[in-house]
Amino acid sequence: MSAIIPQAQPLAKLDQWDDFVEGRYREGKSEAEFRVYDASATPGVAEFYRLNHEGQTVAYVLGKEKEYFRLKKGLKTVWEAAEFLNTLVDDSDPDTDLTQIEHLLQTSEAIRRDGHPRWMVLTGFLHDLGKCLCLYGEPQWGVVGDTFPVGCAWSDAIVFPEYFAKNPDKLVPEYQTKYGIYEPNCGLENVHMSFGHDGYIAEVMKPYLQIESLYMLRFHSFYPWHRHGAYEHLANEQDRAMLQWVLKFNQYDLYSKGHAKPSVKELKPYYDELFAEFLPEKIAW
Repeated sequence: MSAIIPQAQPLAKLDQWDDFVEGRYREGKSEAEFRVYDASATPGVAEFYRLNHEGQTVAYVLGKEKEYFRLKKGLKTVWEAAEFLNTLVDDSDPDTDLTQIEHLLQTSEAIRRDGHPRWMVLTGFLHDLGKCLCLYGEPQWGVVGDTFPVGCAWSDAIVFPEYFAKNPDKLVPEYQTKYGIYEPNCGLENVHMSFGHDGYIAEVMKPYLQIESLYMLRFHSFYPWHRHGAYEHLANEQDRAMLQWVLKFNQYDLYSKGHAKPSVKELKPYYDELFAEFLPEKIAW
């Protein structure tokens, strides 16, 4: 299997972003260490964030939401979507022999082992399926990366904030105010987030999953909010109530990779039942 992601991309593989985030939020890491880690990041990660911060404009986000949130990429079962995502794996990668499905199962099985509700196990399996955006031709910086609101002032809690200097929205006065295009405490569901796999998979699953699950999907990469308390002026009481679920989920998203390689064959009957419990056979993507 050949790599789908072109070598011209700053990250050799999408997992480099996951590894970077895991390092930043290692248990016991101080805020000072967090900033040092950012400054000494690999060149590929720094270049990735430069492209992300320069490219995630209001116009870009609204355009991508219009393109993808209509869900016109065809009908697929969850397994078909996961198999499609599997084509992102590069057999030449020496660091892992795990397929994308096995990565998803590591997360969901860790949640299951800890006795969490079945809907949360399902969320663990689904959460990265939106990375299929790469297979639709989207650049890495429009698929992964920490997410943040567009259309208002950028928080210093966003990783590599200096890279916003060349974002065209810097020249739009309205977008540089505290509230920007939003009302105070309008609720995060009314905020346009930087475009990527989080928002896309949440939109795909919106008709089927409960609100706690949708928050986990949509905001699991919104680190400025759920790790640093930024953008509280846009959050409402619902957001604050859901924050505990996002934090509960993120420990599995960040720290499940080292677990044993799951057996897809052995686990498939359980997940067949799980998918059938919550989802129709075919889903619009």
